[in-house]
Parts: sequence; structure tokens; C-alpha cells
Amino acid sequence: MKLLETYILRRVGQMFLVALLPVLAIIWTTQVLQRINLVTDSGQSIGSFAKLATMILPSIIPVVLPFALVIAITQTLTTMNNDSELTVIDAAGARRSILVRPILLLAAVISVFSFFVDNIVEPRAKTVARQMIAETYADLLSSVIEEKTFRKIDDGLYVQISKRLAGRMLKGLFVADERDPAYELIYYAKEGAVDDTGTTLIMHDGEVHRKTPDGNVSVINFDSYSFDLSDMTENRGQATLKASDRDLWFLFNPDPNDKDYTIRPQSYRAELHRRLTDWILPVVFALFSLAIAGDARSHREARLHPMVSALGYAFALRWAAFYAANQIDTDPEYIVVLYAIPIVSSIVSIIFLSLHKRLVMPSFIWERISASWRRTQERLLAATSRSGGGAAQ
Repeated sequence: MKLLETYILRRVGQMFLVALLPVLAIIWTTQVLQRINLVTDSGQSIGSFAKLATMILPSIIPVVLPFALVIAITQTLTTMNNDSELTVIDAAGARRSILVRPILLLAAVISVFSFFVDNIVEPRAKTVARQMIAETYADLLSSVIEEKTFRKIDDGLYVQISKRLAGRMLKGLFVADERDPAYELIYYAKEGAVDDTGTTLIMHDGEVHRKTPDGNVSVINFDSYSFDLSDMTENRGQATLKASDRDLWFLFNPDPNDKDYTIRPQSYRAELHRRLTDWILPVVFALFSLAIAGDARSHREARLHPMVSALGYAFALRWAAFYAANQIDTDPEYIVVLYAIPIVSSIVSIIFLSLHKRLVMPSFIWERISASWRRTQERLLAATSRSGGGAAQ
């Protein structure tokens, strides 16, 4: 690789990391905060929460990578243009491959990394995360951890506790059991605990009220009472894996006896084609970013910032791919559309690059954006003038 290509690769790579890490951190934080109830409701340790947060990260990385690359390419090339570096490169008679080759090399590496994360790392991380959540809520103690609040454990079964102590001990238990239409049972107990297997609630020093449909109530005091939870816990702790949790090899050859696959086979088809197209997006985004910002331009030229145009194309392309992938669930014809989106975009970008023409935003869109911006500026100036005049009076 030539010295100039190494220089461009280093600058784009540095800008890529600068754009990637903050955006990735923000999105990751928002996703983690949505699962903070794992700690507040289930009493899990901070270590378990940190592990779950780590398992979320692989599902975010492939989504953020292409957009960070667009920002890196357009910002680097725009800065080089403003510093007249692109003009000097053109004046020296250098080929355009001087710019294209290092950027596409970086995009190819990012695409391979995205493929690895999306098809190998992410499915395993999602499987671990689902199993952690399933095991966390398999214990009744986790379901009723919130003190002084009624929690629905099963259809017709409600539990409340006054206080939770260390060692799986509970204080002030109230259990309402309406599952049997022949009678209603209400349990009161001063204290209790869930056994280590999570299948039995043992209550001490309490009473049970038995009410029949005709209104008769019988009260029985007890020193110790075992409440069977096996019917509710036998299916808990088992994570149900979905199409997005499967690796690529399973999607190519699904198990016909898999429970989720028999219910939603079309979702596995859609997930397979999404996996086969999403990983190439960094290269596609790099191509049209080069077509937008890869040439020398005059500083006096009135134009939209290349980053705005490139991000606009990127969001439109990503939304179209996302929409087509979702439609495959109900209409297999969208498979062709899903593959056509990156292929057509790449071909158009390559044509513009080979012809040394700029890929610009359509004039009618640019005119509308400019008009909207001018109206916004006029309103802000008018509002500022009114507030200033009012203050003067």
C-alpha cells in the first residue's frame, strides 16, 4: 500500500472509531436501562446484570457499524477537501483509486467483522441472555420480590409479601388462589420461604380461608403449610429460542421438530435472507459515500454538507432493507427486493465513481430542505425581534 493510501486509511480509521464508540455507548446504555428491572424485580447481583448487558452488545454492533463508516468517510474527505488535499491529489495526476482502495479495504474488513458478529457471536449471546432471564424468573421468589405489591404468578394466583429477608426468607405472606372454580383459597402467614428447587412455598404460623361458591367459609390455622408450585415452575427456566437467536447453519437447515419453527417457519426464512444481506452494507455505504464526497470541490459552491446527504441515503437504504426483510414473513416476493437494494445501490455508486460524477441529493429534495431551513431561520429571527422589542418597552 502506498504512503498516501496508508495516510487516508489511518485518517478514516481514526474517524471511524471516534464516530463509532460514542454512538455505540449511547445506544447500548439505552438498551441496558430497559432491562434494569432484572435487578430491581428479581434481586440479581450486579455481576449478573453486567453479564446480561455484555450479551446485549453484539446485537447493536452490526447496526451501528455502517453508519459510523459513513460519518468517517464523509467527514474525512470533506476535511481533506477543505484543506485542499483533494485538489493537490487531483493536480498531481493521481488516480481516484488512491482514495477508493484504502476506504473499500476498511469497509471490507468491517463487513467481514459484521458477518462474524451477526452470524456467530450475536446468536450465542442472545441464547445466553434469554437463558439468564428465564432462569432468573424461574424462581417464585424472583417473581414476588417487590414488597407490598400484588404480583400475578399464574392465572388465578396472586401473591404479596410484606418484607423479604436474607436467606430466601419472606415476612407477611398473602396468597390468593382462585384457580379451582369449586372454591377459593386465601392464605395468610407470618413468615415463609421458597425451597431451593423453587417448587414449594413453605409457610409458617398462619391460616387458610376456604370459600365455596355458596358463600360458606371455613378457616384452618396451621403451624406449617407447604404450597405446591411445581405446576408453575416446570416450564419456567426454559428459554424459547426464536429465529434471531439461531446461528446461520440452523437457518439454512432448520429442525422440522423445533417448536418455534413449526409455529413461525416464515420468520426463519426472513431471518436467513436478512443475515445474507445485512453484512455487506458497510461496503455499499462506503461506495455511495465515496460517490458523494470523493471529489475536489470549490469552497464557494453552495451545497449540502456531504455527511448530511450520505446519512440521508444511508437511512433510506437501511429502512428499505428493514422493510423488505419484514415483508418476507408474509410475501416471499420481497426476497428479490431485499437483494436488489444493496446490488442496485452498489452498481449506481460504481457508475458515478467510474464516470467521475458526484452522487448528489435530487434537486427537488434539496430545494425543499433549503426552503424549510430558510423559513425556520426567518421565524427564529422574527421571534428574537419580538422578544427584543418587548424587552425594550
